[in-house]
Amino acid sequence: MRTTGEATRKKPGAKNAPELWTLRLYIAGQTSKSVAAFANLNRICEEHLAGKYKIEVIDLLEQPQLAKGDQIIAIPTLVRHLPAPMKKIIGDLANTERVLVGLDLRPVK
Repeated sequence: MRTTGEATRKKPGAKNAPELWTLRLYIAGQTSKSVAAFANLNRICEEHLAGKYKIEVIDLLEQPQLAKGDQIIAIPTLVRHLPAPMKKIIGDLANTERVLVGLDLRPVK
């Protein structure tokens, strides 16, 4: 399990404090799609959530029991836990526009 990104926690009562985005990326080993998904997610987060995100990478080859909790049926899958509501995106995250819309970072055109 790996994490990346600088976490900036929202302080109670703080005005305009950035919220922490909690993202979980499910992969299966170091396949080309898994590596691409991680690289694409890092790039998107740095461009659009700099300093406000935490990525947890879960390799289902090492921890298959964790797939049940988030109902993972395909890999790679990105799960946004926070901010609520939970969102899921399946694939290598190469389509930046689709990922931004899926994470509610950009409205649907």
